[in-house]
Amino acid sequence: MEETYKDRTSLMKGAKDIAKEVKRQAVKKVNKAVDRAQDGYTQRSYNRFQDEEDDDDYYVQGGNYGVEANDDEGSSEATEGHDEDDEIYEGEYQGIPHMGQGKDGMVALGQPMRDEYKDRHELETERKADEEELAQQYELIIQECGHGRFQWALFFVLGMALMADGVEVFVVGFVLPSAETDMCIPNSGSGWLGSIVYLGMMVGAFFWGGLADKVGRRQSLLICMSVNGFFAFLSSFVQGYGFFLFCRLFSGFGIGGAVPTVFSYFSEVLAREKRGEHLSWLCMFWMIGGIYASAMAWAIIPHYGWSFSMGSAYQFHSWRVFVIVCALPCVSSVVALTFMPESPRFLLEVGKHDEAWMILKQIHDTNMRARGQPEKVFTVNRIKTPKQIDELIEIESDTGTWYRRCFVRIRTELYGIWLTFMRCFNYPVKDNTIKLTAVWFTLSFGYYGLSVWFPDVIKHLQSDEYASRVKHFRNEEVSHFVFNFTLENQIHSNGEYINDRFIMMKFKSVTFEDSLFKNCVFEDITSLNTYFRNCTFINTTFYNTDLEQYKFVDSELINCTFFHIRTGCQISFDDDYSAYWIYFVNFLGTLAVLPGNIVSALLMDRIGRLTMLGGSMVLSGISCFFLWFGTSESMMIGMLCLYNGLTISAWNSLDVITVELYPTDRRATGFGFLNALCKAAAVLGNLIFGSLVGITKAIPILLASTVLVCGGLVGLRLPDTRTQVLM
Repeated sequence: MEETYKDRTSLMKGAKDIAKEVKRQAVKKVNKAVDRAQDGYTQRSYNRFQDEEDDDDYYVQGGNYGVEANDDEGSSEATEGHDEDDEIYEGEYQGIPHMGQGKDGMVALGQPMRDEYKDRHELETERKADEEELAQQYELIIQECGHGRFQWALFFVLGMALMADGVEVFVVGFVLPSAETDMCIPNSGSGWLGSIVYLGMMVGAFFWGGLADKVGRRQSLLICMSVNGFFAFLSSFVQGYGFFLFCRLFSGFGIGGAVPTVFSYFSEVLAREKRGEHLSWLCMFWMIGGIYASAMAWAIIPHYGWSFSMGSAYQFHSWRVFVIVCALPCVSSVVALTFMPESPRFLLEVGKHDEAWMILKQIHDTNMRARGQPEKVFTVNRIKTPKQIDELIEIESDTGTWYRRCFVRIRTELYGIWLTFMRCFNYPVKDNTIKLTAVWFTLSFGYYGLSVWFPDVIKHLQSDEYASRVKHFRNEEVSHFVFNFTLENQIHSNGEYINDRFIMMKFKSVTFEDSLFKNCVFEDITSLNTYFRNCTFINTTFYNTDLEQYKFVDSELINCTFFHIRTGCQISFDDDYSAYWIYFVNFLGTLAVLPGNIVSALLMDRIGRLTMLGGSMVLSGISCFFLWFGTSESMMIGMLCLYNGLTISAWNSLDVITVELYPTDRRATGFGFLNALCKAAAVLGNLIFGSLVGITKAIPILLASTVLVCGGLVGLRLPDTRTQVLM
């Protein structure tokens, strides 16, 4: 009995010595991030120490070092399941004070400081350290998951969303001429359609990019693509020009979130050695979208017979069918996205460890089964999650109305997006944001500016050639004659038409000036760009024609009768090959980027992102000087293909650099801001370059060349991200 008492006394004495040492060590580490010890890799590093000390367990009951221990088991209920190492390193048992010692609002000596007693700077410092550790661990996990079936499935799903973005850019240019004619849009309002879509895309890129960093990549992409698909489909049925602009505005607002969200999403499931190449392959879907839009426009819009009408109030022409067909990639991406998981990197960033682990295990198992290795086990047990910093959110009380609560919630989310955006200008990403802003703006300004300048110059050359072939007829005197054939590209001046009949005719680009029509009949007439200027009509009958009042400019109608006049603007592509020519030019220009896409994908990880970005922009700027020799349509088309082929490598490398330079918590926000800036530069480039068509070649060439070369030199100053993990 006495020996047992001595053993117990020595055991208690040893426990007290250990407790004193624990207190002394804990005081030194009171301001350190204790939760870092919960990381899986850190735990494994302590396992060896735990095994060595497995036989020297000391137990204390009730948090008081001086109480008696249990005789039978040598442990207590209060510390059951906790070994010595856990208590020392994880902070679960480090100097708990005696009864009455710890009071409210005080931090006990030897315990880690709780988060509520730390200022925001300390919490952000701890979070930054956690994020750096997570970045390294996540790269190893993605390498263990491998690259296989899951990444390729996500590749095609996100590719459809990117394809929808390419279609949206091209569909406006293809629809604009037909929509202007169908809706009788005056020249003063025709430019609004192109600008309104880019305005929607600009706002949408910023909003959806910020939302993707708040609610997740998948959810943000699903919502923005659904908005785009709904309003694109609705725009094909509306009749008024104002409502049509409204639908295309929100359609652009929806599709604006595709590019920043898609690249952020896909980059977070790729290993470092695969990221540059496969993000470049993903860029090809934007080109495929342009080819798809060109081919569908070529096949559908000129077919005037693909239409129906419900009276004179509702017209559904072929260009509306084209709008519906162009919404199919968007609908397909929405359906496919419902079967894809959220980005695991985003889930870890917001502290959802278990959901992220399950998705990473799904990626691993999917790829291993595809390789024929289903028995291979996912070995990761714990993944580091950054410290979560609670944000103060002001919400209306339960007594508030539902719309007030919705308003406050929306305001809070928008404020959160704004705060995330402002963090893009904090150290250490501030310098990168400024440089990326310069590169995105210059590349977009030069690319979109010349892209709209090329087709306009080609159309200007066509117009000049068409005008040079106009036929003039002066002082005609025609009586008792039946006109039943097509008149095209003609000007008739000072003519007299007495008792003539114009039956089942087509007038295309025909002008009558200072002419007299007496006792004439116009029946079943279709006209395009046809006007009667300063003419006189006496006892003339108009039956089933589209000759409305605005086509009679300063003309006098005496005792004339109109029957069954077709109101509205009439679309006709019969014998009109200019539409085919526009679609064919855009098709060739889009197809020309295929070699550049292939080269950039194969060399992105070999020669580096910066070399490709700077070299492509400088070469594009130099190629602008070849425009001096573009004196014909074929030469201008060749220059367009060369220019597009060179610039696509710059776009691909810029997309890759952007997603790699921003950390996960602001990656989509930063990308969305830069993409919004891209759309603003595109509108500015369209306005400046479009105003110079037919005036001079020198200013567009020098302007585009200068901004591209300067942007390329700035791009070379960006940090190289080829060997970095995704932060």
